[in-house]
Amino acid sequence: MPLVAGIDSSTQSCKLVIRDAETGALVRSGRASHPNGTEVNPAAWVSALAEAIEQAGGLDDVAALSIGGQQHGMVLLDAEGRVIRDALLWNDTRSAEQAQLLIEHFGAQYLAAETGSIPVASFTSTKVLWVAQNEPENAARIAAICLPHDYLTWRLAGYGPAGDSQFGPDLNALTTDESDASGTGYYSAKQGGYVAPIIEWILGRMPILPRIVASNEAAHPANPQREVFQGLLGAGAGDNAAAGFGVGADNGDVVVSLGTSGTVFAVTDVSTADETGTIAGFASVSGSFLPLVCTLNAARILDSFCRVLEVDHHGLGELALQAEPGAGGVVLLPYFEGERTPNLPDAKASVHGLTLHNNTRANLARAAVEGMLCGLADGLAAMTAEGVKCSRVILVGGAAENPAVQKIAAQVFGVEICVPKAGEYVADGAARQAAWALLGTEKKWQIATEANVKADTQAVILQQYHSAFESIH
Repeated sequence: MPLVAGIDSSTQSCKLVIRDAETGALVRSGRASHPNGTEVNPAAWVSALAEAIEQAGGLDDVAALSIGGQQHGMVLLDAEGRVIRDALLWNDTRSAEQAQLLIEHFGAQYLAAETGSIPVASFTSTKVLWVAQNEPENAARIAAICLPHDYLTWRLAGYGPAGDSQFGPDLNALTTDESDASGTGYYSAKQGGYVAPIIEWILGRMPILPRIVASNEAAHPANPQREVFQGLLGAGAGDNAAAGFGVGADNGDVVVSLGTSGTVFAVTDVSTADETGTIAGFASVSGSFLPLVCTLNAARILDSFCRVLEVDHHGLGELALQAEPGAGGVVLLPYFEGERTPNLPDAKASVHGLTLHNNTRANLARAAVEGMLCGLADGLAAMTAEGVKCSRVILVGGAAENPAVQKIAAQVFGVEICVPKAGEYVADGAARQAAWALLGTEKKWQIATEANVKADTQAVILQQYHSAFESIH
């Protein structure tokens, strides 16, 4: 059977999986680290990709490959295909003022209707405007704007600066997909095209933007003349969309990811246009919509309480399950790093409802888990209010492996909780997309499950959380 490869080029690292195209069985894998920081030279991604390929035993027997990449990252190219300045990543917040300028100029209603999202500092559009206003000499050189996965696909296809590539700087060979383009702030997933007035206002002209490729099509066909990879190159995807595809999320599924930040996103036929900015209206790999809510505070909440209570994560979970739902009235508002949803950038975390009776280690542990999940539950509620259906939650991320988190999630979200076995689901989703483009049919690879927990609604948890929030806001 043919082999396919999927790549997850994330903030921290490059991960590569090679799988059987028909069954999804893992054959081999590799990984390499990325440098730290909120701005990175894209050459570091190219080097890490080469290292991950070598660690995985090469790509000579691989028929197709797709790349999942961190969304929103801004890569600027000049007319010769050279990177103009270090890429600004999603977590670079210097463009917060520019996000507000875009909202003031175009209006929230227009931006929500045209792009599905209200821009925040993570979006590509805000970063390009920051460059235009603060680095005019760099802005003047911009010939093309692309995203991290677009750039890596372009380089694997043999393009790049003269002297450092086979086929030279053909900027018209840049490609992307709807899921990643929908996070730029100047693309409409609903209309299926770039929103020219936004990018023209930002730069005063229209640069070259990557051609949109459908998930079941080839961005670049197989080419035996290419040096690094001769097989079919798929469209690729944004990281959240690739993860959803990797875990097999379908209509009615909501994915809750508990990483450094927390995300709630759904694969749905419902197009959202949230003028409040709570919901970002992205596109999915499968051709439907991917509304998404992001919180800044997630797994690190548990890390912090592990230190305070002097336990590991297993011990924290055991403590949490010793307390009743609602933690005896103890409530954590977990805004340790400020918060994006709700939009409280200067907020601080706070514990509410403490008495001499309920101030126990078990209640504090449980309040930590409940507080982490309640903010995400509010994000889910915002999406269901827009018509998104939720029949189950697929819980992923490192914190999802904790049995206490799984059980309490079923009480907070009030639906069945499915926990897939730990895996590289962004890379897996990219590999599955490559198989789709190669074979012409969408394969339903079997996803191994760690746990399934039945719904166990405990309304007191969210009631207390909302009361605590209202008491200080």
